[in-house]
Amino acid sequence: MEPMQSAPRRLPRSVFAGLALLSLAATAQAQGLALVSSEKDHALTVLDTKTHAVTGSIATCKRPRHMALLAGGKQLMVACGDSRQIEIIDLATRKALRQFALGEGPEAFDLSPDGKTAYISDEEDHELGYYDLASGKRTGGVKVGGEPEGVKVSPDGKWVYVASEVASAVYVVDAAAAKVAHIIKVGKRPRRFALTPDGGQLWVSNELGASVSIIDTATNKVTATLDFAVPGVRKADITPVGLAMSRDGKRAFVSLGRANHVAFVDVAARKVTNLVLVGKRAWGLSLDKAEQTLYVVNGLSDDMTVIDVAAAKPLKTVKVGRVPYAVLLVE
Repeated sequence: MEPMQSAPRRLPRSVFAGLALLSLAATAQAQGLALVSSEKDHALTVLDTKTHAVTGSIATCKRPRHMALLAGGKQLMVACGDSRQIEIIDLATRKALRQFALGEGPEAFDLSPDGKTAYISDEEDHELGYYDLASGKRTGGVKVGGEPEGVKVSPDGKWVYVASEVASAVYVVDAAAAKVAHIIKVGKRPRRFALTPDGGQLWVSNELGASVSIIDTATNKVTATLDFAVPGVRKADITPVGLAMSRDGKRAFVSLGRANHVAFVDVAARKVTNLVLVGKRAWGLSLDKAEQTLYVVNGLSDDMTVIDVAAAKPLKTVKVGRVPYAVLLVE
């Protein structure tokens, strides 16, 4: 006769309640944050978006730059220029989960709509690299113009737009065929992209052209150029880089680099409505979900300006590490 087996022990409800609370707490810790990549500190500065106070930092690979959220906002993907790596960070524990190698000069990247593929610009090899996020392996690449920088995937995933600084052009890559389908001449040294919500317009910042080129994505032609002017600032010092677009597509926000301002733009009128003074060399920027607050990192003053969008005025300036590059909001 086999020995009688005792019934499995049931855990008290209080244990399950405690586990649920821990899970909720971990999720809450990863929300309401602004993450700023600091190139010289090899770290991300962490801020509370309610108080705009620095609450900590997250160590990364060397020279972190561009960032994106993965796994429903629970993980962070960071591209590191000096260590030529992608690092995946768990936001609840603030620890690296894994890393994978990139080419010689990784710059910006974007993700396919299904989140399975990362398209990463490789400045030294003049390529757009395809990477499988599950394995971290490179699956292909497309030669583009010299010193590729900004990358943007179309909403349907069919096209990948790549800005070539040297060629002063946008390369339109057929994602499935892995071939360049169109080359669009824009302003001098294009850097970043923003799409209107309907995907009909692609805005491209031209750092050395003091302008934004506006591309019709149906025809792949530049339909307008928005030139910037800042009173008392030489045109050569107006160097637009960062771009953000409101959800309704009515307003765009452009950081003007060495001009130390951010431009608020009426998209339909293609006209600057406000210029907001920020720190030195305004670079990356991010707009919160409520579209009430704009965060702008200033690469040469080592700080971030927090702007009240409705008032078009700075609320606060916060020190965020040496040579801040980008800001990402976790909401």
